Amino acid sequence: MVAAVSMPRYFPERGNDGYRVEHYDLSLDYKVGPNRLIAEARLSAVATRPLDRVDLDLGAFRVTRVLVRGKPARFTHRNDKLQITPARPLSSSQPFTVDIRYAGNPRTVSSPWGGLGWEQLTDGALVASQPIGAPSWFPCNDTPGNKAAYRISVTTASPYHVIANGNLISKLRAGSTTTWVYEQAEPMATYLATVQIGRYRIADLPGQVPQRLAFPGDIASQVRRAFGRQEQMMTVFTELFGPYPFTIYTAVVVDDELEIPVEAQGMSIFGINHVKNGSERLIAHELAHQWFGNSLTLARWGDIWLHEGFAAYAEWLWSEASGGDRADEHAKRWHRKLAALPQDFTLADPGARRIFDDRVYKRGALTLHALRRTLGDRAFFVMLREWTTAYRHGVVSTEEFADLALSYTSGPLDRFFSSWLYDRRLPPLP
Repeated sequence: MVAAVSMPRYFPERGNDGYRVEHYDLSLDYKVGPNRLIAEARLSAVATRPLDRVDLDLGAFRVTRVLVRGKPARFTHRNDKLQITPARPLSSSQPFTVDIRYAGNPRTVSSPWGGLGWEQLTDGALVASQPIGAPSWFPCNDTPGNKAAYRISVTTASPYHVIANGNLISKLRAGSTTTWVYEQAEPMATYLATVQIGRYRIADLPGQVPQRLAFPGDIASQVRRAFGRQEQMMTVFTELFGPYPFTIYTAVVVDDELEIPVEAQGMSIFGINHVKNGSERLIAHELAHQWFGNSLTLARWGDIWLHEGFAAYAEWLWSEASGGDRADEHAKRWHRKLAALPQDFTLADPGARRIFDDRVYKRGALTLHALRRTLGDRAFFVMLREWTTAYRHGVVSTEEFADLALSYTSGPLDRFFSSWLYDRRLPPLP
């Protein structure tokens, strides 16, 4: 067994104790030009202990009504916390609903990585919430460990196409607006919930897994060329990681430049610059997140390498499978680069401000390659498939991954994981 390591909570202002949300039902009416949102949310939850108050994360909206179990409830709303006092206290294990009506101009949440969450585009909107941007558009228990099912309904002007997580179950036009309703049945972390609104064309890709592209119509040929090998990626990754964990995969190209692509559950969002400048490595990275990050989601942000290290290693695996450099060549090259950089963080606890440091991505990938060398190819890839199967749609930790790896070798791995995950100095490759 690999001992659990106590880590500080990276975003203590986010997330709330005492209950678990099991389902979000969001009804959004959005006007693109003025960036105006009028919304209702119903949260279906279960108390995990007796509660006389329910706290939710919600940004700077005007809340006009709150009901708990259908009864009006008192509430206060400040500093991105909606504090609700039910008419009667809730007992442990008691199911309950919270209905919230709110409105305002959604704006991103400030963070060390820029604005997060609902963002107005030149002509439309996108949502990119990782890690703490979800309250920019809906009331939630904003912690990755509380995954839930979703129904997302968006009404907006009919010239716009709306894309959200899950399956489109209805599309109804009424006058000048259209209402789009999506259902995401598989449990999803709040930061992965998304809405994309734009004047998009839609194209389907061939293959066993339904795959869809959404993009501005004037770059159709560039988009088809950029995503031309995505179906082969899907084939490679399903062979290596197991079946694709959702019912559909959508790649959205927005008509604006983005600094980096962003993953959402069942979806990835790219800027127009990623298509024009070549993006195959990024396409592989975001696709791999559907297994590592979206199906298997970290319980605490300190374990971010379980998302980004795996997705970065998937880039090397795709390179290897598609006739490019082998993973071993990538590993040797990146080991030399990282060895020349400051050795001032631990992979399994990099600190809140470093969770998106490129060294976390590449050292995470190196850790997996070192483990592959240690276990051997056959055991390593069988272990990866067991990892994605055993924790499918669940919440994971570094300790659980290390314990699983231990079952694939007769020798000890304590020193291996201690040096790669918890020591600051980069170990040599095996």
